[in-house]
Order: sequence, then structure tokens, then C-alpha cells
Amino acid sequence: MSETSTQSAHSIAESVYRAESRRVFATLVRLLGDFDVAEEALHDAFHAALEQWPRDGVPENPRAWLVSTGRFKAIDGIRRRARFDSIEDHAEHVENIADESPQGDDESIEDDRLRLIFTCCHPALSSDAQVALTLREVCGLTTEEIAQAFLSGAPTLAQRIVRAKAKIRDARIPYEVPTPDELPQRLESVLRVVYLVFNEGYLASSGSSLTRVDLSAEAIRLGRLLVDLLPEPEAVGLLGLMLLHESRRTARTSSTGGIVLLNDQDRSLWNREQIAEGLALIERALASRRFGPYTLQGAIAAVHAQATNADATDWAEIVGIYDVLLRLEPSPVVELNRAVAVAMRDGPAAGVALIETILGRGDLQDYHLAHAAHADLCRRLGETAKARRSYQRAITLSRQDQERQFLERRLTELPA
Repeated sequence: MSETSTQSAHSIAESVYRAESRRVFATLVRLLGDFDVAEEALHDAFHAALEQWPRDGVPENPRAWLVSTGRFKAIDGIRRRARFDSIEDHAEHVENIADESPQGDDESIEDDRLRLIFTCCHPALSSDAQVALTLREVCGLTTEEIAQAFLSGAPTLAQRIVRAKAKIRDARIPYEVPTPDELPQRLESVLRVVYLVFNEGYLASSGSSLTRVDLSAEAIRLGRLLVDLLPEPEAVGLLGLMLLHESRRTARTSSTGGIVLLNDQDRSLWNREQIAEGLALIERALASRRFGPYTLQGAIAAVHAQATNADATDWAEIVGIYDVLLRLEPSPVVELNRAVAVAMRDGPAAGVALIETILGRGDLQDYHLAHAAHADLCRRLGETAKARRSYQRAITLSRQDQERQFLERRLTELPA
């Protein structure tokens, strides 16, 4: 093969790796029954591709070739190890793998990706482990990238992933899509993980950067994958919600990286394509009559997206949606968000009364946004002393540098 053909084969292999590696990995997990063995088989298969494709040509179906090659490389590896360990320990495993059908068609491989998502988000795993494992195994992020995103040490995160894999193996958690009876509860866990990843990207919980574009993008990619593979109304609603929030990203920060509040944003910077897609998805989810909290949050984002300017926002409709959301999923945070919407509809005094009721119960005492919202409404009422105390409390609780700087600026702007 000529040098040009060799370079072309290498280029194709690299392109296939970027586009298909997580699909191939998902199928290898099903065939081999072990995350680490599948990861090793994946790299062995691509290493073989880099050696053989320049010599023999690129196969007609590269994905199926990689699955088959990875599987046989894993079987060979297990047989080699059996020479040093008890043969009985490996014989049954090799026999099971050899009997498994690779099923390299597109439909079965997409099913494998869905199985992998549900395995990584199994309720037997802790929330942190679900997020870390999903980003590592489904999205293909490195341990260092995940650690950086969540401001955790790479060794700590690596141990979390190792323990999660061990729990899946030891507890014999099945690598499968849940049955129809189990699906609602299990899907809720998957959607929660996707939304946690998105939220960390949309508004980082700590650190110097307000947002993490890579995490938001991964969450939206996962959301699209879920809707393609399992178009349940809440999966559709969650994707719509994320797109509507993401559409405002460019307008949310100033040229220096500072926070720009929703009412002050330049709406000409909002991404109209994402808004159009998000609105259509929310409409589709609502039309199903089987929607849940993500769709309702998306409906609130849709009201904002459709307002040509801040003054045109239909706050009465937003309060009405929050009323429904509060009945469906009662929580102090939803109650807080509703209180802010009531303040926008009925005036700051109404919002202050509602927030003080929440804080008076002892709820959200350590939630910086509750104190920030209370401070802002008190500021608008001219209750400077109360505003100052709440700003100081919010600043103490905030772990996000840009948020803290914004709150400190508001505090210094209060009259003496």
C-alpha cells in the first residue's frame, strides 16, 4: 500500500475512533461482561486496525470489525492468563464469551449504548458514582477531565470509578434496559444524572469559571441519545429544557466573564436555533400528557424564550406553572423559585414574605441563592439593613468566584 493510502487508512481509523469508540465499547461490555476487559479490548482492536487497515484495506463495516476483533483479542487474553491461574476459573468465562453473538448491526449496538447508560446510572450506585461512571464510560471523558470539572482530585475520582465498577461486578448488576415495570423509576435516575451534569456545566458549583461548556455539551449529547433510543416524554422534556437554557449561554456573561442577570441580557445574543428546537420538544412532551418536572421546568424556560424583552415576560403564566410543579414535586427550591416569580408578578414585598416563610421554617438556610434572592428583593424595597445581612450570608455560602464577586458588588452598591 502506498504512503498516501497508509495515511488515509490511519486517518479513517482515527476518525472511526472519535465517532464510534463508545458504541464499540458498549457492545464489548455486553459481550465481555466487564468494564476493564472491554476497555482493554477496545484499545487492542484499534491498535490492530492501525496495523492491519493500511495493509489489508479498511473493512466495509469498520464498527463490526472492531467489535469482532476486540472480542477475540479479549478471549485470547483470558486464555493466556489461564495458563498462570486456575484453568477452571477462566474456562466458563471463555465459553460464555465465545457463545455470545456479536450482533454488529446498528440496532443492537444502539441497544448496547442504552444498556450501558442504565448500568452506569443504576440506583445501587451513589449519585457521585453514577455521574463519574457515566461521564467516563458513556461519554469517554478521561478521569482527569472529570476531576477538573468537579474540582476533585484525579486519584479520588479514579477510586470512585473503580469502586463503582466493582459494585456492578460483585452485585451482578444486570447489563440491560429495565423492563417496562421498572422503567419509570430507573429512567428517573438516568435523567437526574444527565441534568446534574448539565447543571454543573451551565452554572459551575465552585471555581473561577461560571460555566463549563464541555459538560453542558456532553449532557445535551446524552439527552439527544436518550431521546433517539428511548423517546419517553420526560426525556424529550429534559432535552428541551437543556437546549432552552443553553440558548442563553453567550448572553449570560459580560466581556470580562461577570454575571449578567436574565432581565439584563442582550436577547439578540440568544441562540434562535436552540430555542426553536427546545420549544418544539417542550410542546411535544406537554402534548403527551405524561410529562413530569423536567418538562414543566422547560415550559417555564419557554415562557422566557418567547418574551421579546424582560418587560414582556408573562410572569402570571410562570407562577401558574410553578404552582403545578410544586404540587408534582414539592421542594423548598421550587418554592423559592416560585417566590421570585411571585415577586416579579405582584411586587418585591410579596416575594420577601414568601422567602422569609421558607427561611423561617429552617429550609434553605445554607443555600446561598435563597439569601441572594432575599437580599435583592429587600434592596428593591429599600430595606437596606436586611439586604446587607442577606448579601453577607450569601457571599459566605457561595463557592463560585463570579457569583461571589457579583454579590460583593451589589453589597457595596447599597446606600450607607
